[in-house]
Amino acid sequence: MRSHGNYYCFVSSFMVVVILMFFGFSEEASHVVTYVFGDSLTDVGNNNYLNSLARSNYPWYGVDYNGGRATGRFSNGRTIGDIISSKLGIPPPPPYLSLSQDDDRLLQGVNYASGGAGILNDTGLYFIQRLSFDDQIQSFNKTKRAIRGKIGEEAAKKHCNEAMYFIGIGSNDYVNNFLQPFLADGQQYTHDEFLELLVSTLDHQLLRLYQLGARKMVLHGLGPLGCIPSQRVKSRKGQCLKRVNQWVQEFNSKVQTLTATLNKHLPNAQLLFADTYSTVLDLITNPFAYGFKVSNTSCCNVDTSIGGLCLPNSKLCSNRSEYVFWDAFHPSDAANAILADKLFATLFTSPSPSPALPPRYSRG
Repeated sequence: MRSHGNYYCFVSSFMVVVILMFFGFSEEASHVVTYVFGDSLTDVGNNNYLNSLARSNYPWYGVDYNGGRATGRFSNGRTIGDIISSKLGIPPPPPYLSLSQDDDRLLQGVNYASGGAGILNDTGLYFIQRLSFDDQIQSFNKTKRAIRGKIGEEAAKKHCNEAMYFIGIGSNDYVNNFLQPFLADGQQYTHDEFLELLVSTLDHQLLRLYQLGARKMVLHGLGPLGCIPSQRVKSRKGQCLKRVNQWVQEFNSKVQTLTATLNKHLPNAQLLFADTYSTVLDLITNPFAYGFKVSNTSCCNVDTSIGGLCLPNSKLCSNRSEYVFWDAFHPSDAANAILADKLFATLFTSPSPSPALPPRYSRG
């Protein structure tokens, strides 16, 4: 990780330029507006404003963030979204629930992500309150109405068409739904049936975002969920759960096909599917190659029987930069830095002005 730092900085700076060229931005990166949708991997504090059991606005979360304070990010430091925003030269979009509808910051980008959220509305039900993907889309609809009231119908339409939309959703539909033996979906559906439900629901949700003006969308695929600490403890030898990882790969494949279909049928749609599964798996299986020492358990000594989050009375590892995982579910700040760099490198692999999309990448 540390030995590769200069290389990743170079790649990331270059990729920022290319991603802007690809999406047709003629203005400077500092003028790019981003809207973020997702779950706890990108939540920057929305759940602080909810009566939710999925919260991280307490120590030791944020111990390596600016000022060492807990902000509601489910990490010891930054999220991947924070790092991507930094690469674009813009501040991280603020949490939606921290803003009023007359706040001018709505025009500069908003983060709607919510810990525990999923594609399905019943995902994460036991967290009590969370913003499902449907809730997040409805919140964006309210944002658009507020923007329309500020700058008018045509300007608002142009604004939404030109913004970038980052979407990372689906992990909880497995970890906090289908894989939970006491919840209905895992009992009611086979995986093939559940996968069809997920993808068909996501199809309608992406179409709804398109109807609200979203054109330039980046969908972040799921990582190897069978290798996160909360799942490895289910193995007698602490190994990755192969069946879970197989299901995740099937999900990613279906979503990649979906993005290609939407690009083909929706005028001016530019949906990109970023499949970083192999990158995350390599980080977990070969941690030393990236400067890490531990990838099979978390830096924070968590109790997976009561949720797997890092509590104020939890014991921390001595060197947080050596661990891939912060708690039972979420990467550490150091791992997020690697993954954010890799995400850009995965999106665009050619040094030519026109980005070459690898086979795992679908644009239609």
